[in-house]
This record gives sequence, C-alpha cells and structure tokens, in this order.
Amino acid sequence: MEDDCIFCKIIKGDIPSEKIYEDSELIVIEDVNPQAPVHLLAIPKEHIPTILQLKEKHKELIGSIHLVANKIAKDKKIDEEGFRVVVNCNRGAGQTVFHIHFHILGGREMRWPPG
Repeated sequence: MEDDCIFCKIIKGDIPSEKIYEDSELIVIEDVNPQAPVHLLAIPKEHIPTILQLKEKHKELIGSIHLVANKIAKDKKIDEEGFRVVVNCNRGAGQTVFHIHFHILGGREMRWPPG
C-alpha cells in the first residue's frame, strides 16, 4: 500500500466507493467519471504502479481479473452486446492513477480506434 495512492486509500476504506465486487486480491468499483453506461474499475489490492511492473507471480491475479470481468459483464447484462476491458500504461496512454487498474466498459457501442 502506498500512503498517497487514491486506490490504496479506497482499498483500505479511507475513501468511500461503490464496491461491486471484492475478494482477497482485488476490488471492483464504479468509476467516478464514467465514459459509458457501465464503467467499472477492477483494481488489484497490491500496489503495482503500471503493467510494466508485473512479475511472473502476478499471472494468476491477472487471470482472476479477467474472470471477474466476465462475471460482472454477465451480471450487468453487457456480455451479449459486448464490452471492453482496457488497461492504460503511463501518461501518454492516459494512465492518471499509478496503481494498475482495468476499465470494464459497456452499455454503448465501442468505436475503433479508441484513442
């Protein structure tokens, strides 16, 4: 945990959030600035600044995040129409909080290219 990280503060419960899912390794919360009718953030509880710091030991965690995204997409009924899972890496790609997190977006048509 990092003292100045907003996601670490949310994980610790210091900042309230709308939790959709939680287990021992991650939480999923509503995005406070949604870019789609469904916009959730899947956040590992371990503070990892960017995907560049992922290690071999994180393989199971990353798989779990995708399985949880799958479950949530079904729960939110965006699985049939389609949804997107996005992770940004560094400022040039739009990362503003340096604690990896996966955006789960759905409920509208996702256009391409995204940027």
